[in-house]
Amino acid sequence: SDLSRRLADVHGVAERRIILGYGCEDILKGVVHHCLGAGETILIPSASWWYYNAIADEVGGVTVQYPLVEHEHRYVLDVDRLIALREEHDPGLVLIASPNNPTGNVLPREDLLRVLEAYADVPVVLDQAYFGLTAGHEEDELAHLTESFPHLLVLRTFSKLYALAGVRIGYGITGYRLDGFRQYCLRNLGYNRLSERIALAALDDPAYYRDVARRMEADRQAFYRFFRAFEGCRIFESAANFVLVKFPPGVAPALKEALDRR
Repeated sequence: SDLSRRLADVHGVAERRIILGYGCEDILKGVVHHCLGAGETILIPSASWWYYNAIADEVGGVTVQYPLVEHEHRYVLDVDRLIALREEHDPGLVLIASPNNPTGNVLPREDLLRVLEAYADVPVVLDQAYFGLTAGHEEDELAHLTESFPHLLVLRTFSKLYALAGVRIGYGITGYRLDGFRQYCLRNLGYNRLSERIALAALDDPAYYRDVARRMEADRQAFYRFFRAFEGCRIFESAANFVLVKFPPGVAPALKEALDRR
């Protein structure tokens, strides 16, 4: 399709390596159903989108969490522990979100490479739904890693940065060892033409979305300053369109009540 050709050009990969789906949710469900059998283990972050657990349950998979460790200003993925889980559980699928929801943290490139090398023959899904919401994001291109790591699937969406969640446009970039999954995802009657045209229009204006990312960065910095001024309030650095804030124990109930009234 026009969109798969365009995305292949954007990421510098062959068009056959592009999967189109109705949001990341659609492709996530597909890869779990295709790659994970009943009783097999999927590794997911200890703090993550509830849907990861839900789709594993659909196929009778066993969910094992790897730790995200709380530091003073950010969450950090425990890479050593994630790698050690390979010997303990022999997982059939590994799911990494970067940026992660709800913690907002990004897995640094060098740490990602360590994980991919340790799980080189295991399907690894890199969920990048929140990619692009930081200034300079265009330099952080990980899709080409599907060349070096053929079991890697990189997921992107038009729901977050492009604010097109209701139009349901997601896509994946696959390594060549996932050709079976690519065939599993092919749509007999093609992809929704209206969504495709909207996605192409969004891709035609990269300068606008770079400006969105810059404004988002300024907003996050404003939130950091605001919440750090309150004693006992902790806000964690994020690369997404949200920030995680921890309030002192006595504040949270009253705050929730006030917000509910509003």
